[in-house]
Amino acid sequence: MPEWLQAGGWGLLAGSALLVGAAVGWFARVPQRVTASIMAFGAGVLLSAVSFELIAEAHEQGGLLPTALGAAGGAVVYTLANVALARHGARHRKRSGDQQPSENEQPGSGSAIAVGALLDGIPESVVIGASLLSGGTVSLVTVAAVFLSNVPEGLSSAAGMRQAGRTRRYVFLLWTGIALISGVAALLGNTLLGGAPPEVLAGITALAAGAILAMITDTMVPEAFEDAHLLVGLVTVAGFLTAFALSHS
Repeated sequence: MPEWLQAGGWGLLAGSALLVGAAVGWFARVPQRVTASIMAFGAGVLLSAVSFELIAEAHEQGGLLPTALGAAGGAVVYTLANVALARHGARHRKRSGDQQPSENEQPGSGSAIAVGALLDGIPESVVIGASLLSGGTVSLVTVAAVFLSNVPEGLSSAAGMRQAGRTRRYVFLLWTGIALISGVAALLGNTLLGGAPPEVLAGITALAAGAILAMITDTMVPEAFEDAHLLVGLVTVAGFLTAFALSHS
């Protein structure tokens, strides 16, 4: 199978977890404390993947400077885009309670939430596709980390969208579209970066890592620590150690 097609398939697989989470969040009435715990686990998984897979790999490929510049650039770009989307109603797109505005409360918020979901997913998918370039095989740890973190993201967001009065059609078309775009982003990450110098690959990987880290703290952590759940810290560490064990198995 061509490498670019493999990249697209892995990206689609990781993105499909959003649909799994959305189905649970829409059809099941999951208590907010449970949702917070699941989101904390997903945040821990991604934190570990960023640390031991993305940043470590970028540093090994290109050294400290491209890694630092890429990570800082990714965080800045993500934050600026997130600030712009927050002004249009997408600030709480991963919250499961009543924080999300309805379309009546803030016109255009549905579109902003859709773009925000896309913004959150693209960096993860690009690094899945780029990971094939280093050795011809995908980083299964990265795929697993993104999949495990996408389930609580989809769950929490769908629950919040239901609370805000959005339709089932809107929710599932949104996450289906994001899953498909995740596959395309992984494919493009593989094809467009093929043959790039190690320093460029390092910078791109670190750029995605910086954006993911900013996304975790901006959108996942607030939901994870909803209601000051005293076990959330332990659950986050459990997610972190799960991904760490996967990367060293």
